[in-house]
Amino acid sequence: MILPVVNQAKNTLMAEAIRDLDPESMVRSPGLTYQQLLDQDTRPVPDVLRLQSPKDLGNADISIERYISKDWHDQEVERLWKRVWQFACREEDIPEPGDHYRYDIAGMSFLVVRTENGDIKAYPNACLHRGRMLKEFDGHASELRCPFHGFAWTLDGCLKDIPARWDFPHVDDDQFALPELPTATWAGFVFINPDQNCAPFDDFIKDLADQFQRWDLGKLYKQAHVARIMPANWKIAQEAFCEAYHVNGTHPQIMKSLGDVNSQVDVWDNCARVITPSLTPSPLLGDDLSDEDIVRAMLDIPEGDPVPELPEGMSPRAWSAAMSREGLRPDAGDLVDEYCDAELVDNLDYTLFPNFHPWGAFNRIVYRFRPNGNDHRSSIMEAIMLAPFQGERPPAAKVQWLKDDQPWSTALGFLGKVFDQDVFNMPKVQMGLESTYKPGVTLANYQESKVRWLHHKLTEWVEEGK
Repeated sequence: MILPVVNQAKNTLMAEAIRDLDPESMVRSPGLTYQQLLDQDTRPVPDVLRLQSPKDLGNADISIERYISKDWHDQEVERLWKRVWQFACREEDIPEPGDHYRYDIAGMSFLVVRTENGDIKAYPNACLHRGRMLKEFDGHASELRCPFHGFAWTLDGCLKDIPARWDFPHVDDDQFALPELPTATWAGFVFINPDQNCAPFDDFIKDLADQFQRWDLGKLYKQAHVARIMPANWKIAQEAFCEAYHVNGTHPQIMKSLGDVNSQVDVWDNCARVITPSLTPSPLLGDDLSDEDIVRAMLDIPEGDPVPELPEGMSPRAWSAAMSREGLRPDAGDLVDEYCDAELVDNLDYTLFPNFHPWGAFNRIVYRFRPNGNDHRSSIMEAIMLAPFQGERPPAAKVQWLKDDQPWSTALGFLGKVFDQDVFNMPKVQMGLESTYKPGVTLANYQESKVRWLHHKLTEWVEEGK
């Protein structure tokens, strides 16, 4: 039997408004809630972790057309990627005047440039003469000169030179400046918007900025940047990192030290988060795990090898936080004493619509997922690692592109091993959705509400934004 898809006329999704819920009314996993774990913290817990914002987003299936349809991809390009604020690069990627960074999205290419006076500007990566890309690679230049015929612009976009200028009497210098895109910065990240008439960035970032007032990611430096092309739609890749419900099936080796199904999920207008507690076992395993079992799993210590002995009366969470404080102290200084245990051990995974995933506190991780050119069946997955430092800012890491079959673990160690398990699923999901007779994807009401929120926003932009 093929299950019906709700609200097919609107591509199945979100006829109902988002409804705020009493945090106590939402059905949750048995066992400790995240807020109860916070009650056990050895340090004062900041208000940002005490926030709870569950949302009722309905339970309609999500149409598989959003993952397998070229027509849906084309609508995303026109109504989302050409109109939405999006993370392009870090400020430290272009530290000096003349530094430029190429940012591509859905078949379009843009240049983010540091001008002579230190401003950041963005332009379409296209010569105004015959359309040739101005720059193929990130780099440094004193001007933006087209390699095809030599037309050139200054770093601030003004026309500088036309070879054989006598043959272009019809070109007005003032009208031949490079079109400028809206740009903005937040916490060391550079955002651009291809829509020159877009809504203000401050309104777009407000939800996320409010959450991150305690965690200034601008004080961190880009320690690593790893990218790989994935054989799956960008939403399939992204959604694998938007819930912890998959840990049981995909990452069983970390269940003893990760509270997967008692994650807390919070949704605001333009951002959402999943907080998954560490150093506490999955409720799916029952209650018979010892502290030694939890620490062994967290440190990936083989059975039979010795496990560090915890001080009497100290929980695995408090012990791990104490170890993290001392490990981070040389680079982060006294800030480590201001952070509670949860900020040092838990997974604070935020998402700013549509595809920007910064983690809170000292988690270091930032994800980005985007279409790979105009191919709706492949995507680019990026993992950026941020780290604290003392003294002069270290140079930003260059992008390391993995080969199609190269494991993430070759670049990111233990975290990469977890990624390798995640990405193993992605092409299988794409193939399954291409093959299924069921027209919609079914989501959990709470644990996968961040995924549902992303599609709610896509409905606003792609379907309602016609």
